[in-house]
Amino acid sequence: MIVRDIHQARETDRLVKAEGWDSTRLLLAGDGMGFSFHITRIHPNTSHVFHYKHHFESVYCISGNGTIEELDSGTVHPIRPGVMYALDQHDRHRLSAESELVLACSFNPPVSGQEVHRADGSYATAAELESA
Repeated sequence: MIVRDIHQARETDRLVKAEGWDSTRLLLAGDGMGFSFHITRIHPNTSHVFHYKHHFESVYCISGNGTIEELDSGTVHPIRPGVMYALDQHDRHRLSAESELVLACSFNPPVSGQEVHRADGSYATAAELESA
């Protein structure tokens, strides 16, 4: 059984910070669950383009308000508590926060914790990370 406290995890390298957001990685690839699980906070009045070319992601909004835009179609969806979205087509998207968004996120394949967003908004594959 794995039990982790988010407050303790935020005091370790499981807290990943970038401009406009941070993510506490509660489950990672090394935990052997087949997916990773994060609590991500998107800072208010920020907008971020992501494109997970090698991962599927599902996201559930715990608190806050914002939008997600499907960049290929221009369709915009409101994000508020209780809304879930799944990037089942490796969707290129823009996530914008009106107020701080707190999101529960899962990734498949799981992230290792060492990923950094590349210029196109994607993560490297596990194989690319291993060869680096």
